[in-house]
Amino acid sequence: MTRPLFSSTIAGSLPKPAWLSETQKLWPQWKAEGDELAQAKADATLLWIKAQEDAGLDVIGDGEQSRQHFVHGFLEQVEGIDFEHKVKMGIRDNRYDAMVPQVVSALKLKGRVHATEARLLRAHTDRKIKFTLPGPMTIVDTVADRFYGDRVKMAMAFAELLNEEALALQADGVDIVQFDEPAFNVYMKDAAKWGVKALERAAQGLTCTTAVHICYGYGIKANTDWKATLGEEWRQYEAVFPALAASSIDQVSLECFHSHVPPHLMKLLEGKDVMVGVIDVASDTVETPEQIAETIGLALQYVPKERLLPCTNCGLAPMDREIALKKLQALAAGAALARQRYA
Repeated sequence: MTRPLFSSTIAGSLPKPAWLSETQKLWPQWKAEGDELAQAKADATLLWIKAQEDAGLDVIGDGEQSRQHFVHGFLEQVEGIDFEHKVKMGIRDNRYDAMVPQVVSALKLKGRVHATEARLLRAHTDRKIKFTLPGPMTIVDTVADRFYGDRVKMAMAFAELLNEEALALQADGVDIVQFDEPAFNVYMKDAAKWGVKALERAAQGLTCTTAVHICYGYGIKANTDWKATLGEEWRQYEAVFPALAASSIDQVSLECFHSHVPPHLMKLLEGKDVMVGVIDVASDTVETPEQIAETIGLALQYVPKERLLPCTNCGLAPMDREIALKKLQALAAGAALARQRYA
């Protein structure tokens, strides 16, 4: 089946309904527990599958409705991690503090991590599906190490576990496995030096499409404050894109709309599919289809049209649910307009 031109998708997360958890928070508390919570997570996932289809998106995700946080949702199924004694740690190079679990012994999966969500997603849409996992470097930046004593060694240990789950997701019928690596935009030298190698280890042996999402963070104050310090040009991508272009990863997701990323940096991803962020996750203003088509037109100066995939800049988890829904509708409408204009 050939992919539609300007095939549209989300970066990953979507807002959780108020009956599932606290709203507009990055680390929300659940409103139920046990079987009731499991049912509420499934209901919220079905709700967002339908909403993405109704909006007209081409690739559907689970909206990460079953995960409290995009990293910790994976870590909860890993042996060797102590969630009982969390410690405060500066993450993303001390951009903000978070209470994080501690790695206290050798890492091992307790079993499948996301089988329930992936199979639910596959059973309820005929469209292509994407499933997201945290990347190894970003996991390392979101836990306190009390065992390995070496970031690279710990990243490779996590990469092996991610690979185990990714291969199982592929067997569940997932079309695209995406690894989220916001840490690539913070530790640029390390990302090029060993982060991409760890990412490739996580994707080893996959025959489905593989993707990496690299963003400037959710639309929360700590991130928007950080962006304000980055100056007129955000050139972080410049350090890691050449390494990704030479890698085995198929797709790269990046920020574009309302960012200060020089668009010509997309040329560094020659040979890759580029998920171009056309939706600003740090603003409640809903983009118009015209604005989205214009952003796609700008990116077309640097990315072949058959490789350009319009996307959100980042996840929408902390956003108001109604605004997020309108942004999804705008994303699909903008992609449709771009097809008319640039086909």
